[in-house]
Amino acid sequence: MTVDSNVGSATEAAPQSVHPAAQDPEALLVVSEVKKHFPIRQGIFFKRQVGAVKAVDGVSLSVRRGDTLGLVGESGCGKSTLGRVITKLHDPTAGSVLFEGRELANLNVTQMRPVRRDIQMIFQDPFSSLNPRHTIGTIVGAPFKIQGTKTERGIKSEVQGLLERVGLNPEHYNRYPHEFSGGQRQRIGVARAIALRPKLIVCDEPVSALDVSIQAQVVNLLEDLQSEYDLAYIFIAHDLSVVRHISDRVAVMYLGKIMELTDRDTLYSAPLHPYTHALMSAVPVPDPDKETKRQRILLRGDLPSPINPPSGCVFHTRCPKYREQLSESDQERCRTDVPQLELKAAGHFGACHFPEVRADIAVAEDQGVIADAGGAHAAPDA
Repeated sequence: MTVDSNVGSATEAAPQSVHPAAQDPEALLVVSEVKKHFPIRQGIFFKRQVGAVKAVDGVSLSVRRGDTLGLVGESGCGKSTLGRVITKLHDPTAGSVLFEGRELANLNVTQMRPVRRDIQMIFQDPFSSLNPRHTIGTIVGAPFKIQGTKTERGIKSEVQGLLERVGLNPEHYNRYPHEFSGGQRQRIGVARAIALRPKLIVCDEPVSALDVSIQAQVVNLLEDLQSEYDLAYIFIAHDLSVVRHISDRVAVMYLGKIMELTDRDTLYSAPLHPYTHALMSAVPVPDPDKETKRQRILLRGDLPSPINPPSGCVFHTRCPKYREQLSESDQERCRTDVPQLELKAAGHFGACHFPEVRADIAVAEDQGVIADAGGAHAAPDA
């Protein structure tokens, strides 16, 4: 989440005066102009840098305590890399990551260790993120041992309580990851993430590898845990229906940059950026009559290479509006001027020179919401 909904009304006349990561007294995390470039080197003995993969290229956002920021975009746009930079699994190339007012970008491994109690991550693949040689008790109990945390009941009892809290049998303490289904393994990952009662969890596509019914159970579990422990989430996903269900605010990312950022309801009812329009038009409608009448916006070509991104607006090479509606002078502006993420309306940020609302692709209230599968206490998949 980024900016209070009251900010826009006072600043619409001067949109560039408000930054999407402006200091907010309620902000838990503030990310400012963060970049992550992976160097490309050539040479056998004397390697020299000949380029860089610009995975994250100047991202600014913030998250409030107890809120969920959804992060969406195509594969390869930099979502997971941003999540790993925030959790300090990758060091940022440039920019600032403030957590509770403390700069994380310059911390070394030793200095970062106590901070990891408060910042955890749930990984996309529920199998590869669990050590196959360790029992579930060892995996979920590892945070207590690494941080030297003492528990009243002992680590084993604490771990068994965590397993029960996420819908697993406490008697599974001595089992190994391969003995569980995908949904159960992801519950184990959730148990490990909440073991030390963190304040922020980065959820890196935590349900993308699961069946739809199991997705709903895991999402409902995350929501229950958020209410119980006052957790803040950064929820990375491709599925716009899941993002709408769980998020308070949503950031749309493309080629390492934030294209649009606002609260959930505004984004799904009145998106401004052409890229968001295209994403929304792909959301399926559970009504055959409405589905046949909807206009689908198709993007031409593939995502450009982050090694050599387009000049100006990085989206202009695939933008339908650039191709079909803009004059030559406006097209020139898109090719040469980089649009900044600015306040376009109350609490609504966009990085587009020519934004517009498209009511025909807005997602209605009965669309894009996953079914409730009984919450955290639903019987876990077998």
